[in-house]
Amino acid sequence: MSREHDHDVPPPVPPEAFDRARPPREDVPSDVDERAAELVEGGIGLARLALGSAWRTSRWGLSTSMHIAERVVGALAAGESVTQAANQAATGARDALLEFAGVDDGTPPDERQPRRDRRHDPDVHELRRRGAELLRRSSDVNDDEETHPAYARILDSLLPDEARILRLLALEGPQPSVDVRSASAVPNNSELVEAGLTMVGELAGCKHMERTRQYLNNLTRLGLIQVSREPLRDHGAYQVLEAQPEVIAAMEQTKRARTVRRSIRMTPFGEDFVATCLTPETGGDVPPR
Repeated sequence: MSREHDHDVPPPVPPEAFDRARPPREDVPSDVDERAAELVEGGIGLARLALGSAWRTSRWGLSTSMHIAERVVGALAAGESVTQAANQAATGARDALLEFAGVDDGTPPDERQPRRDRRHDPDVHELRRRGAELLRRSSDVNDDEETHPAYARILDSLLPDEARILRLLALEGPQPSVDVRSASAVPNNSELVEAGLTMVGELAGCKHMERTRQYLNNLTRLGLIQVSREPLRDHGAYQVLEAQPEVIAAMEQTKRARTVRRSIRMTPFGEDFVATCLTPETGGDVPPR
């Protein structure tokens, strides 16, 4: 390279120049710690604000989901197709998100469908009127309700075999029931093999004993009976039950099996129902109250 271009190359920068460019420690502002404290406090405030917003958002999401689900169920009940119901759900979710975000979807105000206010729903108004009437009657000392209004509907929901089971429980008291579970050396680690094995159907004289479990499920649903974890004091009743072929077959399904003793009992509501409805005049043997 010719020496005529040497003047274009800048001389090297000595190291001490960097030290001179670096500000000394005493130039650092003295209020750095105060600013850091303010930043930390501001960050905590922002965190609290974020948590509050998340809580409000979750509550809004739950309310919106329930509202959309109600619209879908109503559309299906009205005979609309699944596709139409799904489109309504998607539209409802979109509108809800836009409303929550404060975004205008561009729909003219006169074409927007107002949100349904359930407070002015005729059905809700009628329910509240009936509730007010019920409370008024509860304060009337001269109003005496002899029977529960649900008894008539319960009678329409019972089969003859189920009435036989109720009569058995009313006359003979609670009946034994067992669950068959696989034995395990680890506590609370056994598996259920068969549940609700009982002789109630045979003892009640049911015509369709193979439907006993369905009968018991329906009676439980109506609140007339309950399957209790409290066993009977009569251990002999369980010995007879555990010797039945159905129980033996269930225990043979696993190498190590055990029975868990339960009991089938009538609820106080069921006792009053039987005493009111299944009297000797209706073909039963249950004495009146």
